[in-house]
Amino acid sequence: MSFIGNVLWFIFGGFLSGLSWMLSGIIWCLTIIGIPYGKQCFRFAKLSFCPFGKDVEYGGGAISLIANIIWIIFFGLPMAFENLVFGCLWCVTIVGIPFGLQFFKIAKLAFAPFGTKVK
Repeated sequence: MSFIGNVLWFIFGGFLSGLSWMLSGIIWCLTIIGIPYGKQCFRFAKLSFCPFGKDVEYGGGAISLIANIIWIIFFGLPMAFENLVFGCLWCVTIVGIPFGLQFFKIAKLAFAPFGTKVK
């Protein structure tokens, strides 16, 4: 089921979501200071392209909190809002609810990506 879900996801919105993560990673990697942020973006682009069958575990500490605050200021709010809007649009229909839930999972991740593990 997760293979079919990931294929449909990629076609109907996952490509754009993953592309936004890739673009953010490229922009962050333009500076030496932003490379850790860029690497995190590339890791979550992989998740965003195929989210079905994967879980996100949240944790972290003080360093993750500081990194998340910097992330929210520059990229977190627009990316979280983008995924939240797509999630709401998908949840309008019963068939789209699984896709909407994946967008909500990525929206939460886009708001605070540091200190997380993808399983």
